[in-house]
Amino acid sequence: MQTHVTKHADIEKKWHLVDATGKVLGRLASEVAGLLMGKRKPYVARHLDTGDFVIVINAEKIRLTGKKLEQKFYFRHSGYPGGRKDTRLDDMLRSKPEWVIRHAVMGMLPHNHMGRSQLKKMKVYSGSDHPHEAQKPEPLAL
Repeated sequence: MQTHVTKHADIEKKWHLVDATGKVLGRLASEVAGLLMGKRKPYVARHLDTGDFVIVINAEKIRLTGKKLEQKFYFRHSGYPGGRKDTRLDDMLRSKPEWVIRHAVMGMLPHNHMGRSQLKKMKVYSGSDHPHEAQKPEPLAL
């Protein structure tokens, strides 16, 4: 019996359309991260990018549990002393809802070159319109 080794030519990538309306942020992010890594495919290979492309629409309509809207903070730092900027989650959802989903998925992907290339295959839009109709994305119910 021989072991099957997945080759780059064997990988077929599909486009999936995920509607984030009413979905919990963390659960949505873990499902999307699994699609980007190719965990649902029978030929998963850790050294190859076997994942699919994912389009997430209606990012502004995600749901959060508990008191995360008031208690969760995102922070960034300019690199200078006293350069820390804190932003609450509800402010971030108002200004950049796409970034919230992108940040949640980024934390669930590998923190290396492969994870950064997998993250580029995710497109997030705050509304229901997207410019990827030519790719014929399949609607995916999570």
